[in-house]
Amino acid sequence: MSLHDAYARVTPVELLFPEEERAERLGERIAEEAAGRGADPTDLAAFLTMGAAAEFIGELAASEDELSARYGPAAYHAHHFLAQGNSLYLLHAAALRYLIGGAPTAPAEGFAPPTRAAYVQLPRHLVWVRGEDDAPASVDGVFWTVGARGGLHVLVATGVRGDGSGFDVLPLPEAPLADLPAWLAVDGRGDGSDYTTSLPGAELDQLYEIRTAGEVLKLLARVFAYLHDGGGSAPSTLMPAGVEGETLPDATAPKPSRYPYIAITLTP
Repeated sequence: MSLHDAYARVTPVELLFPEEERAERLGERIAEEAAGRGADPTDLAAFLTMGAAAEFIGELAASEDELSARYGPAAYHAHHFLAQGNSLYLLHAAALRYLIGGAPTAPAEGFAPPTRAAYVQLPRHLVWVRGEDDAPASVDGVFWTVGARGGLHVLVATGVRGDGSGFDVLPLPEAPLADLPAWLAVDGRGDGSDYTTSLPGAELDQLYEIRTAGEVLKLLARVFAYLHDGGGSAPSTLMPAGVEGETLPDATAPKPSRYPYIAITLTP
């Protein structure tokens, strides 16, 4: 098994909450405040105005711009990821290539995200985006959270550094879940070249690049349809957090996540 598929790596949630107790306290405060205000914490705007969330985000952000563009959406998705029971998926490289290569058949009875909030981690260094100054950044994974009003909030996490030094995010505009079937075959770039890349050496490793929100939604829709149809998912447990380096595949292997995960594999 390649390193891409060996285990789930440390996630942005763990970088935001190195201590689980802090995440639990924040979750309790948000639940209490939401109940007291009659607010819906799945509404991103409402979440960001909650005192508990604003206090936590303010401790992380160096400026108002960083608060709204980076840590606000990241805290929102991390909170709902934890509230839904730490739903973590690991998309194997072969399954990713299959889903990028073509759309699964849309289930006749429709399909939906397998859980209201989760993080799907992509194979390491296989999918890229262009960051600031057109510099390439590796996509670690994609968060999704279903809002109470039928919208899907999505956040792409890039440049995740397992040493705890941080990560970057690309939030997408809220998208209506009613359009989920249409996303399966959407032409994200408008020229039929979705996921192709001109990154140096990309042809050797068969790398992919995401340039538009449509490409992200298409990949998520295909993951949802694949899981709905029973395609290649298997519960997995992973090495305990804090394992010694010699138990990893090699000395340069990424730090494993502390969360159990479901592996999305390619089935015959």
